[in-house]
Amino acid sequence: MVTSVPRLVVAAPSSGSGKTTVATGLMAAFAARGLAVSPHKVGPDYIDPGYHALATGRVGRNLDAYLCGPELIGPLFLHGARGCDIAVVEGVMGLYDGAAGEGELASTAHVAKLLRAPVVLVVDASSQSRSVAALVHGFASWDPEVRVGGVILNKVASDRHELLLRDALDSAGVPVLGVLRRTAQVDTPSRHLGLVPVAERRGAAVEAVAAMAAQVTAGCDLEALAGLARSAGALSGAGWDAAEVLGSSPPPPLPVPDPGGCAPRPPFRPELPRPQAPPEGAPSDGLVVAVAGGEAFTFSYAEHSELLAAAGADVVAFDPLRDEQLPEGTRGLVIGGGFPEVYASELSANEPLRKAIGELALAGAPVAAECAGLLYLCRELDGLPMCGVLDAQARMSERLTLGYRDAVAVSDSVLAGAGTRMRGHEFHRTVVEPGSGTAPAWGIRAPERRVEGFVQRGVHASYLHTHWASAPGAARRFVERCRTS
Repeated sequence: MVTSVPRLVVAAPSSGSGKTTVATGLMAAFAARGLAVSPHKVGPDYIDPGYHALATGRVGRNLDAYLCGPELIGPLFLHGARGCDIAVVEGVMGLYDGAAGEGELASTAHVAKLLRAPVVLVVDASSQSRSVAALVHGFASWDPEVRVGGVILNKVASDRHELLLRDALDSAGVPVLGVLRRTAQVDTPSRHLGLVPVAERRGAAVEAVAAMAAQVTAGCDLEALAGLARSAGALSGAGWDAAEVLGSSPPPPLPVPDPGGCAPRPPFRPELPRPQAPPEGAPSDGLVVAVAGGEAFTFSYAEHSELLAAAGADVVAFDPLRDEQLPEGTRGLVIGGGFPEVYASELSANEPLRKAIGELALAGAPVAAECAGLLYLCRELDGLPMCGVLDAQARMSERLTLGYRDAVAVSDSVLAGAGTRMRGHEFHRTVVEPGSGTAPAWGIRAPERRVEGFVQRGVHASYLHTHWASAPGAARRFVERCRTS
């Protein structure tokens, strides 16, 4: 099957150049013209796709060649872009920056080549004039397989400044497709892990996206950008499909390597009271998997819920800040990433839900928790009571932990058998101090050797964010455990 979806990759020489403003504004501007726009983000970032979803009315999807493998970039893109008129892909970091020590892997340039998509380079021109030509020429000629089809100049000070930049770029052979003035920058507030998520500032976020759209519409040649998108090469193959991938047999587990000489922690039994619409897939039989959402838990990949539904679950969202009980009939629980440290007081105050989660875990029901979910399952977070499922205390830290991880499961769990190798991503400013009672979840193989996470009864909790499209057997295994627990 050969498919040609018009598409652009929005990249930059470095972070902070204005990629998110341009990409989100471009998505919204095309959508305002009546086009069905497919939004995508290179890399593991969860926050930008929320703004993309506001701009397009469609789920923002990630394209991560490290977490999912290069072979899945095309299928995942086609899955998200199915039925769309045009796709906009926001890059990550600088155009050629990828996974540390892995060459071009997972860089924006790598994804652009896999998608056969032209690149629009967003350049912060605030402190340069003629030098912009050398910068653009270098990026456009560095890799002949990457086609830089145009430049959008950001933070331009004046008409005179714009003229100097355009004159310089005439010699670089890359057309200027847009100019955004310094005085028209859109305010998108940030904090310790990047932009504030859409769910936490929905009204202001809607206004910000509208402002981005207005800025891009006024300053960019939308017709030329759409024409560039139509010049993208055809992609062969079919779109990713959750039901289809779950029909394949899971690969055998790898041998369990030595995770660095760290022994599993002894069992811990928390003293808690005894427990008193989705994509087409397998019949659910009313098997409910509750997925945490709301302002505190905004980090999740859309494919996770799609895989759970295809495996036979009724995926039901709940908000730990507001809901005092889990959804009726909950047999399994998924708690993704987010910012529980920002909402620790509110989460702690919702004692009925904390108790319900503790009882569910004590009964042996499958629970999968990533990063924020891990913190929520601890006894305490910054001194405030949490769910008490794990004998561990969590606290904020000054140190940022960030990067891709090569990991192998060192304990059998509801997500993976021992020996299963997966790739993940860590991104947090917190520390968890474990007590007793759990086996580790992962042996981290790179960049350093260590064990990480917790496996206890049906609980799998870890700092590691994983993308289940690369290991659909995790969703199938989780739902099967829900059915038999």
